[in-house]
Amino acid sequence: MAAIDVRLKPRAGRCAVKVCGPRSVEISVTSPPADNRANEQLVEYLADILGVSKSSLTIIKGGHSRNKVVEAAGLTESGIDDRLQKLSLP
Repeated sequence: MAAIDVRLKPRAGRCAVKVCGPRSVEISVTSPPADNRANEQLVEYLADILGVSKSSLTIIKGGHSRNKVVEAAGLTESGIDDRLQKLSLP
């Protein structure tokens, strides 16, 4: 299992991802932080980006913070880096 550092921006105009470094991303979601909706949308969006199921992602740190650590079961660190690198290419 590998971990991804996430900076979450809730209530954005649209969902977007910005790769900040190896296993480090900034993700904007449209949902508000109330009732855990931003975290739920974060997991859905990140699962779609990485091509994994939602159940394989777990927020292990920062559940009520903008800075989070998300664990990805079934992916290696190099696998995550490869998938995120494809996002940062023009």
